[in-house]
Amino acid sequence: MTVGIIVLLCVLVAGMLLRMPIGFSMLASGIAYLLVKRQDLGLVAEQVSNGLYNSYVLLAVPLFVFAANIMNAGTVSERIFDFCRILVGRMRGGLAQVDILVSVVFSGMSGSAIADAAGPGLVTIRQMLKKPEYPRGFAGAVVVASATIGPIIPPSIPMIIYALVSGASVGALFLGGLIPGLLMALVMMVVVHFIAVKRNMPREAPIPLREWPTILFRGALPLSMPIVLLGGIYSGAFTPTEAAAVAALHALILAAVVYRGLTWRSFWGVVMESTRGSAVITMILAGSFVLNYAFTAEGVPQAMAVWVEGMHLSSIMFLLMVNLMFLVLGCFLDVSVLLLVFVPMLLPAARLLGIDLVHFGVVVVLNMMIGLITPPFGMLLFVTKALTGIPIGEIVREGWLFLVMLLVLLLALTLFPQIVLWLPQTMGYKTI
Repeated sequence: MTVGIIVLLCVLVAGMLLRMPIGFSMLASGIAYLLVKRQDLGLVAEQVSNGLYNSYVLLAVPLFVFAANIMNAGTVSERIFDFCRILVGRMRGGLAQVDILVSVVFSGMSGSAIADAAGPGLVTIRQMLKKPEYPRGFAGAVVVASATIGPIIPPSIPMIIYALVSGASVGALFLGGLIPGLLMALVMMVVVHFIAVKRNMPREAPIPLREWPTILFRGALPLSMPIVLLGGIYSGAFTPTEAAAVAALHALILAAVVYRGLTWRSFWGVVMESTRGSAVITMILAGSFVLNYAFTAEGVPQAMAVWVEGMHLSSIMFLLMVNLMFLVLGCFLDVSVLLLVFVPMLLPAARLLGIDLVHFGVVVVLNMMIGLITPPFGMLLFVTKALTGIPIGEIVREGWLFLVMLLVLLLALTLFPQIVLWLPQTMGYKTI
């Protein structure tokens, strides 16, 4: 390891320990590297400008952020909740089952785990807390676990960022995440059923049949979003980036015209919140371009590939090693840092071993979603605590079974790539 890389890592870690915004920490560490190497500081502006200018796919990120915020502000979450209550509310532990199904529907529109927890997750957790049969730790655990489905089922903001750094097809990644996302929902519903039967949790009161048509119609409209997006992408009607604009328009029409749940004041709040969220992501991306320049200049990705080749690892052994690494790092680092700093270093080794980049991407993103619910610094744990006041310790104690089942599913995806690749290949994707 060279002096430049050591200085870069020290500045990066110091910035995070001092709670500096991660984008600024990454930029500062990149500048420190250039100073140590006595290179022109203008390279920072050059790398950032070229990276952002040449990354057309990045336009999708603020548009999906905007779509998620529109739906959270426009009563879409409440409509989806009522729709799902008809479908699974009569099951034992009905509200918890509703939350999982709501996450599946909402994930087809937002692509963000945080948006899922802060929107529909907050709606269902408030309903559960009204009933003594649902311990508050269990309510928080269900919401936290189900929110991880958001970035797996398309559309997905982390998969868009992964496509940027890997060159993998966004459409194939979206299709590759569909079956794993549904499997996540299935195993979570099994866990909820097991716990609900054991604790004799209640079923929801039946909704009068005369109300069904209205609730089903208004709640089913958001279901058209993933159909429109994936259908449009694979029919050639629009690109994945243009699909994000379609998603934003779709959400705006639903919230403002169909549901009439969006005022001019709330719309302005959505615009400002989306601007802030997009600016944070853009700053992190800017920092990552500088860091990736430093790592590439020092030959870190190539050295990683040579090291893996020298260890004579099989593709499965390499993926298991990657899983272990990201599961540990995910306890401490943000998803964007893992995607933009660590994934590029692993891609040459993955290509060397013949690992399909779509399979690799879905496995990596699922790893990061598990990190969001893993103490001590799982972001979803802190978001849920901030929104509801439920102590993190209670959420963790009630959520360990969900975590175990997600780890089992991660192992299955690692060992059986066709779970991820079958649907993309069926739609014409050619495995590399």
